[in-house]
Amino acid sequence: MKKILTLLLGILLFCSGCTFGIKEHTMKDLNVTNKPVPKDLTIVSVGDSLTQGIGDSTNKGGYIPYLAKDLETMRMIKKVNFQNFGVRGNRTDQLLKRLQQKELGASISKADLVIITIGGNDIMKVFKDNFSELEMSKFNQALIGYKQRLNNIIKTIRKKNPHAGIVLIGLYNPFIKWFSDIKEVDEIIYEWNNTSKQLINNYKKTIFVPVADIFANQEENLLYSDNFHPNDHGYELIAKRIYSFLNNERKLKNLIE
Repeated sequence: MKKILTLLLGILLFCSGCTFGIKEHTMKDLNVTNKPVPKDLTIVSVGDSLTQGIGDSTNKGGYIPYLAKDLETMRMIKKVNFQNFGVRGNRTDQLLKRLQQKELGASISKADLVIITIGGNDIMKVFKDNFSELEMSKFNQALIGYKQRLNNIIKTIRKKNPHAGIVLIGLYNPFIKWFSDIKEVDEIIYEWNNTSKQLINNYKKTIFVPVADIFANQEENLLYSDNFHPNDHGYELIAKRIYSFLNNERKLKNLIE
């Protein structure tokens, strides 16, 4: 009888050991499965001189190389492939036309993320066209058309690629170094940024990234010698700000998948 009990006890202990081993092995497998698999990220940047990188002494595309380097530190990203379609001087109406170009359209259709800088030249056009009689009403009127065109830009990108995330970078006051006492310019920038933010928030998988506060810092020189475009450090800070909105893996995953 004792021999039988000993044998049964041995069998039970053996089975328990097998079960524990199986469970432990299964959990290990699950842990391996749950680890994010790094992937290549394709980003198309479109817009004006801030996308082209005017003011960047390296001529590598302004904020782009800084952002690519930061994004590649994330576990879920293996390599970032940027395609830069920035054109100096572009306004919203010109970008809308360029979105119909075959090469740009094809690139957007394959992108995981589309980053846009636009609007600064729309504001500059109001300054130039009304230099002798600048009034807030002129900017408010121009804002209506800007909003319509920006909405069409987002719709066009969505039509070409329903799944890509869209990042819109806000405007900053390029005159703050010399005309910091003219508060009306800050009010204009605020209203245009607020309109852009509200518009883009109506769409899914979109982010508005504000940068006006970065250039409001009077203690650092963040502008190129033309006192309009960012310098190297200015572009680096723009990249850091964009990255701060993307460095949550769940947020980025929801944006690009």
